[in-house]
Amino acid sequence: MTEKEEKSPRGAARKRSAVRGDTEDAFTPQERAAMRERARELKAARRPRSAEEAEREVLAKIGEMPEPDRAMGERLHRLVRDAAPDLVPRLWYGMPAYAKDGKVLCFFQPASKFGTRYSTFGFTDRASLDDGAMWPVSFALARLGPAEERKLAALVRRAAR
Repeated sequence: MTEKEEKSPRGAARKRSAVRGDTEDAFTPQERAAMRERARELKAARRPRSAEEAEREVLAKIGEMPEPDRAMGERLHRLVRDAAPDLVPRLWYGMPAYAKDGKVLCFFQPASKFGTRYSTFGFTDRASLDDGAMWPVSFALARLGPAEERKLAALVRRAAR
């Protein structure tokens, strides 16, 4: 073991941070929790369940969010369901997401998920929102007014085609 490495509690070598001079984990506690949620989601996906059950799970997850994330999540859920009723709600890394043919197209990441100052609404590459050589696929949401709702609804409709 080199002098820049040290043993972790589990016996694996970890590199020391050159900047801070201490050891740091590769993932934050929030990121590790999201990965555990994703593992549970993949395990649950092995058993058949109805679209109604999946929607109840998404609404329950939104209901667990602190304000103002909860209110924004509820509005975004209604927006997506109205703009693209064929998209199927599901959980994705513990976040509300909406899928087509089993693949996530868009998702809501509440600010509380990773302790950020704003929530985001994002689209995966499956959404095919291509617009030239560069285009936005994630939108910071400090608040959600009528103008933002119209813009997101148009993008969701476009992504769901």
